[in-house]
Amino acid sequence: MRIYGNREIKTLSGQDTRPTTSKVREAIFNIWQNKIYGSRWLDLCAGNGTMGAEALCRGASKAVAIEKSPRACQIIRDNWQKIAKENQEIIVLKGDLLKRLKSLQGHEFDLIYLDPPYHLNLYNPTLKAIFDYNLLSSQGEIATEFDPKKSPAMITDGWQLLQEKSYGNTDVNFYGKLS
Repeated sequence: MRIYGNREIKTLSGQDTRPTTSKVREAIFNIWQNKIYGSRWLDLCAGNGTMGAEALCRGASKAVAIEKSPRACQIIRDNWQKIAKENQEIIVLKGDLLKRLKSLQGHEFDLIYLDPPYHLNLYNPTLKAIFDYNLLSSQGEIATEFDPKKSPAMITDGWQLLQEKSYGNTDVNFYGKLS
């Protein structure tokens, strides 16, 4: 797989992860293009870490990944170490998404990307945890990738829907904190 700057990264073989398509990835980074440089990026259910790798290539100051699969965590770590510059901080956390989010309490992120396995219904508990632990900066945004045919309606308590985009079988909603 290739990312920004024509950099090749390793990916996990098999069907353990569902990578974000290049079309969706490009669209998200076009929408956030003026917000990435210097941002603190949180990649939830990171899979191969492609989204975080792209953020690092585009100048994010910090990238944190949460991923359950130990094999995927190693690939993320390897990819991000090759890409990150000395002034960029990278952290890869292995384990349960909601438990790991709690461990980040006290940290703030400017951009959060959420793309869990569609069938696990992690959207609402994750959005609630991000809100409860105050993980999103005041001007930050969350992008949620989902299949509109398989995913439940997302809670909006505390969140403002900023944009809705559709790319074939994939939708992406962008949220910010209510003003």
